[in-house]
Amino acid sequence: MDMSFDFQPVYPYHDLLIELGQVEMAIDGLSGREDNERGVLQPDLESRMQSLLDALDHLSV
Repeated sequence: MDMSFDFQPVYPYHDLLIELGQVEMAIDGLSGREDNERGVLQPDLESRMQSLLDALDHLSV
């Protein structure tokens, strides 16, 4: 019986989910920042989140 599994297609999906979680945590952590700092960081984080979501949508799993 062949017990070899090909996990290669799963890695990109898993990596994207991890990064998405990190971006979500960073966005949640913005509440502890000054208003001007939050104003600079939030658009970049939201843009990165959208890019990750788009990548997940286009990834075939």
